[in-house]
Formats: sequence, C-alpha cells, structure tokens
Amino acid sequence: MNKEGQASLFGTPGQGLYLDDQLRADGFARIAGIDEAGRGPLAGPVVAAVVILPPGLVIAGLNDSKKMTEIKREETFEKLHKLCGEKVYFGIGQSSADEIDHMGILPATFQAMARSVEIMAVQGAPSVKDYLFVIDGRDKVPNLQHLQQMSVIGGDGRSPSIAAASVLAKVHRDRQMVKLAELYPNYGFAQHKGYGTKAHLSALESHGPCPIHRRSFGPIKKAQGKR
Repeated sequence: MNKEGQASLFGTPGQGLYLDDQLRADGFARIAGIDEAGRGPLAGPVVAAVVILPPGLVIAGLNDSKKMTEIKREETFEKLHKLCGEKVYFGIGQSSADEIDHMGILPATFQAMARSVEIMAVQGAPSVKDYLFVIDGRDKVPNLQHLQQMSVIGGDGRSPSIAAASVLAKVHRDRQMVKLAELYPNYGFAQHKGYGTKAHLSALESHGPCPIHRRSFGPIKKAQGKR
C-alpha cells in the first residue's frame, strides 16, 4: 500500500502514521506501542499504556493525543475500549505520586510502562514475547529488558500503536485528575490536571501541598518550605 493509502487508514493525509506498516514490511509482524502521560505535572500519577492494533484497522482521526481535541480523544478512548479483546488489546498502568517521590520520575515512568504490559497480559492479550515494542521517546524500558524494544522520538506522531497508547494514557489520567479534584477542591485539578499553571501555583501558595502532590518536585518543595 502506498503512503497515501496508509494515511487514509489512520486519519487525514500528512499525519505520517506509517511506522507500523513500515516495520511490518521490514519483517516485524507483531507490534505493540507504548506511551505515557503525566511526567511533567506537579501532582497525580504518571500513567502509561501499551496497545496492540491489528494491521489495517481504521481509527479515523487517530493522532498524537496532544494534537487531538478533548472530544476526539474521548471518542477514540471509548472506541478502543469497545474493540478491546476483539481486534485491539491494551493495558494501562501507573505509578503514584509517592512512588514518583521515592524513585524519581523516569524510573516511575518505566515502572508504569512495565505495569501496563503486565495488565495487558492478564486481560488476555496474545503472548508478547514475539512482539516488537515501539516506545515513544529516547529510552527503552529497563523493566522490560526481556522483550524486543525500539525507542522512537516523536513516535506518537509516527506510529498508530503509539498514538493509540498516548490517547489511552492521556484520557485515563485526565479522568483521574477530575475525580481527584472532588477530593482536593482547592487546587483546580479538573482544569489543569496537575500541571504547574499560574492558578495551580497560586493555590499551592495559599493551601500548601495535598497528598497527591509530588513532594520531590521543585515547586512543591518551595511551597512546603513556606509553611
């Protein structure tokens, strides 16, 4: 299939989600994509997802989650859940704010990724030992050394499997932060999802950190020091 045909499978032409097909043409028949959401916020978990998509599956509008509207992310999230166990397999894992503080954000992210693979296996996915795991970013996952991996910079804009993982991780985390906003109403988590916005920093100044803040992060240390 030419690039124009490939683009039509996964959204509008020009998105460039050709990587999985290119890898299959190179002999990697089984591919799983991994991405994360929430490395940068000052509060809440870091969430990772792994996704297996069958060749040729049409998911219109699929893209890097950051380039999708909230409505489109939600629609795609629900679509992936409806397909799970039939054509699509995925797992979603996370590391808590306490775990991030204990081990650091990068190891905690790797832990969340490894947990996502474990969860996918428990949910009935095919054996993953023969899969190539394509991972968004510069790093392979030390916790998954027993699996074949390839890191891909900008992978969420190049691989449909990674793009799907980015949507699952992003929406899952955003929904958690909305729920956590009900427990901790002083911080505006439903709006900024834990990122260091002006409103969030102002709330920290007024109220200090709450139990889901990442106390190893600089702005939280600063807020604690003022109280």
